[in-house]
Parts: sequence; C-alpha cells; structure tokens
Amino acid sequence: MQKNYLILLLLLIFYSCEKASSPPQQINSFYKPAITITADDRKTITPEEAKTYHVNKIYQYEYRTGNPGNYEYNYDVKGINSKGDSVCGNINVQGKHGAGILTGDTVAEIEINTEWISYGKLKAIDKKGNEYNLIVK
Repeated sequence: MQKNYLILLLLLIFYSCEKASSPPQQINSFYKPAITITADDRKTITPEEAKTYHVNKIYQYEYRTGNPGNYEYNYDVKGINSKGDSVCGNINVQGKHGAGILTGDTVAEIEINTEWISYGKLKAIDKKGNEYNLIVK
C-alpha cells in the first residue's frame, strides 16, 4: 500500500514540475515588425553605409551594406500589378521587409513596401493598398 502512495506522489511531482517548467505559449499572428526601410533609403548611401558597401555579382543583389546579421540589400525587381500590368523598380530590403519605387507603362513612380514570400519572390503593397507580385532580376 505504501508503494502505491509513493508511486502516486512521484507521478504528481513529475507532472507538476513538467507543467511549471514550460513557459506559457503566446502567439501573435497579427504581429508584424515595423519596417525600418523607406523608399528613399535606396537613393543615397550614408557615410556609415559606405564603409561596408559590398558588390558581389554572383548573388542577385546589386549591392549590400551593413554587418553580418544586419545587412541591407539593394535589388532590381520586376513583376506585375493586380491588373496584370508590368512594373519594374528598385528596392532595399533588410531581413524579411523592405521598401522601394516601382514604375511601369501605365504607372508613374509608386512607393511600395515589400515582404519576401519565397526565394527571389516578393509581395509588395503601395500606399493605396494595391498589390504587386515581384521577382528579383
């Protein structure tokens, strides 16, 4: 009989410790980090960025600045808008998000915010909420 109580006590201790040690799960699916890149970032390179300016024609980016783990990349992109019109432009990206300017036959310069959706593919949205599917040239 004492064995049963001992086993029961050990099981209670084990399960209570297991639950107490696991941190609470918190998922914020609506969370999106603030974009630190703006469309104007692609126009100029600051003196600080110039110190780490790097070009490598093996990769698809035009150039990059920054340090490992904190690079900002510049890409030429092309794609289509939601109406099927062709667009092209230039963007800067840091991490998963970026910004830039698109032009096309039927559109003047449009500022966009971008997000990587796959390797070499981006989804972009302008200030009016129009969407663009882009690929890196």
